[in-house]
Amino acid sequence: MREYETTLIIQPEISDEGVVTLQERLDGILEGFGAVRLIYDDLGKRRLAYEIQNFQKGRYVMLRFLDEGSNIKALERALGLEDSIIRFLTVQVDDSVEDVAARQAAAAEEERIRAEKAAERAAREAEEAERQKAEEAERERAEAEEAEKRAVAGDEAAADDETDAATEADETSEPAAAEGDAAEAASAEEVAR
Repeated sequence: MREYETTLIIQPEISDEGVVTLQERLDGILEGFGAVRLIYDDLGKRRLAYEIQNFQKGRYVMLRFLDEGSNIKALERALGLEDSIIRFLTVQVDDSVEDVAARQAAAAEEERIRAEKAAERAAREAEEAERQKAEEAERERAEAEEAEKRAVAGDEAAADDETDAATEADETSEPAAAEGDAAEAASAEEVAR
């Protein structure tokens, strides 16, 4: 038997349940051809090097399996008919696998290690997202405090402006009042004459 690896790029909007359904379909296809699945690894969403079918991102999945080689064209035909798969590539990894059971055991161990690493990566990404969220909240809080300080400073400046305007109005009204008193006195003198 030969070992093959198929890399699939799946549409990015496919849900996790849809990916699980696709995995089950792929397992069924491989089983129907008499192939032995070794590893199924969901590598997650990644940005594509260039746009494919109007998608800028894709979900990468790697599938390793053992087969005689005669079913590869039929497998690729089945993959081509799957609407959610936007690209795929199958390559031969090993020309001759003598001990299938040993290779399956090694693949199971490799899949377990990959799952652990994926869980660690997911935990790190969640931790990083939480840290970024906390930093964003702190930044927003600081901006709110700064805006409040500006608002208080603006109220004080407005109050100072109002005081200055009132003082200015008093100063302009005093000469007017003095002029008004002088005008009254002048008219009282004219009446008296």
